[in-house]
Amino acid sequence: MQSQDVAPRPAPGSGSAADPVVDVEQAEAALVEHYPRLVRIAYLVLPPGLGRGRRVLTAHALTQRALPRGRTATPVIPAQSAGREGDPGYAFVRLQVVRTALEAGLPLRRRAWPRRSQLPPLLPQVWGLRLFPRSGGADELALDQRLSALSGPARAACVLRGLEKLPDGDVRELLAAAGVTDVDAALDEAAGTEDGYALLGSPEFDPCSLQARPTDLMRRRQHMKAALAAAAAVAVCGALLGLPGDGWGPDGAAAPPYAQNPAAQAALNPALLLKVPAAAWESSARTDFSVWPARGDLTGDSALLRRALAVWARPGERVQVSATPGTPSGGPSGPPQLLYAGTVDNARVVLLYDGLRVVRYAEPRDGTEGAALDFARVDGADRAGAGAVVLGRSDGNIRYLTAPWVTKAAERDLLKPGAGAMDLTLTDGTTAPMAGPAQTGACTSWNVLQLTDATGTRLLTDLGELVPARLTTGRPGSAKDASGPGALRAWAPYACSLGAMRSSGVRSVNTWVYASQPLPDTSGTADWVCTRAETWQGGGERVLAQFHTPGSTYGAVAAKAENVPACGAKDPQVLAGVLWKSGTGSWYLLAAGSRGTSSISATGGVTGSAQGDLLAVKTRQGAQAELKGTLEDGRAVSGLR
Repeated sequence: MQSQDVAPRPAPGSGSAADPVVDVEQAEAALVEHYPRLVRIAYLVLPPGLGRGRRVLTAHALTQRALPRGRTATPVIPAQSAGREGDPGYAFVRLQVVRTALEAGLPLRRRAWPRRSQLPPLLPQVWGLRLFPRSGGADELALDQRLSALSGPARAACVLRGLEKLPDGDVRELLAAAGVTDVDAALDEAAGTEDGYALLGSPEFDPCSLQARPTDLMRRRQHMKAALAAAAAVAVCGALLGLPGDGWGPDGAAAPPYAQNPAAQAALNPALLLKVPAAAWESSARTDFSVWPARGDLTGDSALLRRALAVWARPGERVQVSATPGTPSGGPSGPPQLLYAGTVDNARVVLLYDGLRVVRYAEPRDGTEGAALDFARVDGADRAGAGAVVLGRSDGNIRYLTAPWVTKAAERDLLKPGAGAMDLTLTDGTTAPMAGPAQTGACTSWNVLQLTDATGTRLLTDLGELVPARLTTGRPGSAKDASGPGALRAWAPYACSLGAMRSSGVRSVNTWVYASQPLPDTSGTADWVCTRAETWQGGGERVLAQFHTPGSTYGAVAAKAENVPACGAKDPQVLAGVLWKSGTGSWYLLAAGSRGTSSISATGGVTGSAQGDLLAVKTRQGAQAELKGTLEDGRAVSGLR
């Protein structure tokens, strides 16, 4: 079909004064009554190149848009005198359908806006389905091929002749009213299709009786994923553009803001950070992190402090975040307290405290790429628990920031109780670097931090977290700091067992010799030791029962447990056993209970019992036994596993 075959649409109101007037109600009534026929006309006139599915939707769209906008005049063809042909409303709607169907076949032109009928229909729409008329026979297929070879006006002439039964004069008049410029050429082109007129009413050309099939499922899935990704990107960009502030730059590695409220804004303002005076701890009734002064050479760097606060509130995807178990990692509820801001080795470090947590922000000196954020729960910290915080780790060395009441710091090897401590220089509370505990390979040393203040000396060990753990010795409930020669000797065989307690939020670790047992081969007396780690969160406690024979450098772990009260202040009772090989090659099951154990029995692979808190039964290698104990008050206890 050539573009010059259809003229521009006549201007509204161009009909003669004798033409009937059609209002919207009359046209709607005709459209509803004859809707299937009108849609069939549109479907047959539309260009076949649209495809059957789009032709169906376009035919329905054009028919539904055929109503007049108000009252209008329409020419009445003289032969329309009875039935639907005598209805001016139907004549108007049919004319509109034919006109827009012909316009839909016009090619798009440059520098000209497309007509609405030339665009894909907005409505109706069916998601996920392809709709098309039912397939006919060979005759219908042949007719469809013949119609597809005709121009749009010629197809319209065939439809009006064969489906509407209009004489050529009426067809001429209707095509002219629809904008066809060369009606005679259209009629001549349509000649020779008369033998197929009867088939125009078949289901092959009925766009109201449809079949449904799914669309391309794989392509639909790909398009859906792409649409979701695009929508998410638009939402993020919109949020960034719509939020006030200076954007990403000043916040460094922080993610885009997600909330704006007075408390959140105050928490991000470095000018509102709480800075405690240097001597506040001397007059305060509290001795914890709340009285630590702000120290470091960058406490006045507002840009650094702002980045630290922003990353705390909104850590970006590339920020390395770690938190001790049971520590919430959300942003501060208000302005936190500044403990430190300064340069540590090759990093800028900021330490903050909000009453519940100590937070460490670190970034490289030359940018924010690779920033790290560490959380440690410290609620309920006392003088001993608030003695030091890790400032940084580098090349196996550790720097600490100590409490303002610390007067002396030193480094000590816990495996060598007889060796002296090596003093560490304190500069504004910051220690010189000291070697950290062994983390890989053989455990040949375990270096701990020794702090001294007006109340005494205590030992702290790094367990891979922000706050070091306090080391104590003694019966649960009356444990004391491991500072004297006896406490150092008590810890030496069991120092390497501290490696099993890394990264579990440990607050303090206590070791306690709960029993001594003469060995069956009279080679000496072995010690039974219970090592218990308490956590900041109040759960996840770890208990180790260890067996140390005379002359051995290290204790052997005989049993262990988690989340049990055994060997703790609430329940100091403990029972454990071990298979031991004597110097003569004999195997024994040795077991010991804490003070107050009246009897011990073994069942399973080893059978035996004894009165008191010690048990020794000869057995074989690899035997397994279940231990039960009875306390002096009649309560039963089970052996640690």
